Amino acid sequence: MCTEKGIQTSKVAGRIVVVEHHRGDSEMTDTDRGTQRDRDSAFYLFTQQSLPACKPVLTPEWVIMTLLFIGLIFIPVGLVTLRASHSVVEIVERYDIGCVPEPFRIDKVSYIQDDSIPKNCSLSFKVPKYMKAPIYIYYQLDNYYQNHRRYVKSRSDKQLLHGQNQHGISSCQPVEVNNDRPIIPCGLIAWSLFNDTFTFIRNRAELKVNRKNIAWKSDREHKFGKNVYPFNFQNGTLIGGGKLNPRIPLSDQEDLIVWMRTSALPSFRKLYGRIEKDLDVDDVVVVHLMNNYNTYSFGGKKKLVLSTTSWFGGKNDFLGLAYVFIGSSSVTIAVVFTLLHLLCPRH
Repeated sequence: MCTEKGIQTSKVAGRIVVVEHHRGDSEMTDTDRGTQRDRDSAFYLFTQQSLPACKPVLTPEWVIMTLLFIGLIFIPVGLVTLRASHSVVEIVERYDIGCVPEPFRIDKVSYIQDDSIPKNCSLSFKVPKYMKAPIYIYYQLDNYYQNHRRYVKSRSDKQLLHGQNQHGISSCQPVEVNNDRPIIPCGLIAWSLFNDTFTFIRNRAELKVNRKNIAWKSDREHKFGKNVYPFNFQNGTLIGGGKLNPRIPLSDQEDLIVWMRTSALPSFRKLYGRIEKDLDVDDVVVVHLMNNYNTYSFGGKKKLVLSTTSWFGGKNDFLGLAYVFIGSSSVTIAVVFTLLHLLCPRH
C-alpha cells in the first residue's frame, strides 16, 4: 500500500483498489490551498467560461423587432446620404487622348518624350448645373500603381524634414544621388511628380485658382521642413516629372506634398486647387493645359475633375447604397420571419 497526495491504493483479492481521501482544511498543504485559490480566481473562471453571464433567449418577437428597428434606422440614413451625394455637381473630362495631335496618336510615347513638340492643349465644357464656390479641381490618374512596394519605399522622411545633413538615404534607390551629390527630395515618388498645368477661362476672363492649403496641415508642419530646399532635383539625364523651385522650402511646395501622400488604389484623384467663384448653368469654361505628364508608357489615363462638396463631402454613392441595402434586407427578413411566425408558430 502506498499513499501520495491523498490517494490510497491497496491490493484486495488480487485487485488494486484506489481510494481517494477528501482532506479537510487542516490536512491541505500550501500547494493545495494555492491551487484552490487559483481555481476560485476570476481569470480561471473566465478561461473556463464559468463566470455568471446573461444569456438572452432570442424569441421570434425579439428577432423581428430588432430587424425592423435596424431597417427603420438604416433606410432613412441611407436616403439622406444619397441625397447629399447627388447634390454634388461633378464634371469629369478625360484629356490624355484628345490632347495628342493626330499624327502622333500612333506613337504617343514618342510624342510625350519629345521636348521639341509643344504640349499645350485646350478643351472646353459646359457647366450642367449651378456650382457654388469653392469648386475643387482634381487631376485623376487611372492604372497608376502608387501602392507598389518599391515605389512606396523610395523616399526619405528624415531628409524631407531635416535636409541633406541626413545620411542614410539608401531607401531612395534608385534616385538618391546624382553626380555624387544628394538629391533633395530623393526617391521615386518625388521624381515622378505630376506636372500638368491648367488655366481656366470663362467669358474671356481667367478664373483664378487658389493653390494654397491644398495639402494636409499636419504634413506641411510636421513632415516637410521649413528650412529644407530642393537641391540637385531633376538634373539627371532621365527626367521623371515636374521640377521644383529651389528658392521655395519643401513645406511651401504643396503640389509636392499632395503628390507624396501615395494612393492605395490604382485609380485616384489628387487636389490641384480651388476656384473661389460660382459657376452658373450653361457657363462655358475653356481650359488651357500643358500635357506634360507621361502616362502613355503604361497605358494610364488622365482626367480633369471639377467638383463641389456637400456636408457629406464629395460625390460617393457607396455608403448611402450600403445603408439602404442593409436596411431593406433587414425589413425583408423581418417580414419573412413574421409570416413564418404567424403561419407556423412555435409551440
